Amino acid sequence: MEDKYVIKALAALAQPNRLQIFRLLVVKGAEGLTPALIAEELGMPANTLSFHLKELMHADLISQERSGRMAFPQISRHFS
Repeated sequence: MEDKYVIKALAALAQPNRLQIFRLLVVKGAEGLTPALIAEELGMPANTLSFHLKELMHADLISQERSGRMAFPQISRHFS
C-alpha cells in the first residue's frame, strides 16, 4: 500500500466517531449495516453519520453496497 493511501486512512480514523463506525463495520463483517442501524447503535444523528461515512469512503476504508433504495456501508474489500 502506498504511503499516501496509508496517510489518508490514518487521518480518517484519527477522528473518534469515524473510528467507532469503522470498528462497528469490522465487527459486522461483509454484509454491512444500514446507516439507520449504525446511527442507532452509536447514538449519532443521521446528518453527522452521513458526514463521517463520506469521509471514510473518501479514505477508501469503506464502500457501499446498494440493494434497491437501501445503501449498506461495509468495510472496503482492501480490509476484508
